[in-house]
Amino acid sequence: MKPEAKNETQEMHRVEMTIGTILRWGVIVAAAIMIVGLLFYLVDGSLGVASNYHVQNFHQLLQGLIAGKPYAIMMVGIFALILTPVLRVVVSIYSFYREHDRLYVIITSLVLLILLTSFVLGIEFQL
Repeated sequence: MKPEAKNETQEMHRVEMTIGTILRWGVIVAAAIMIVGLLFYLVDGSLGVASNYHVQNFHQLLQGLIAGKPYAIMMVGIFALILTPVLRVVVSIYSFYREHDRLYVIITSLVLLILLTSFVLGIEFQL
């Protein structure tokens, strides 16, 4: 095996390990946040908001988080869980860029653009 091919194999292995670590820690952090929110709920006995209440923006989420409302804490956990695969896409773009694989950089960048667009549209249509 040529030294260049060996370096590429090692680089790919390192990137795969990084992606695996991101996914693993993203799920662990999101689960931990959700458990904290659940514990707050069990101690308080309520979610801290009226039934049929939905957070409309990040400002309301931040206010609920500062107030220690279980609903807001659990929403942050869900948000962290949603961001985990988005971070994976970002790392993949970097990986493909390092490999000089322009086609996959473009495709993965389009996937990221679609994800971000869906988040923005989801926020706009919710209001």
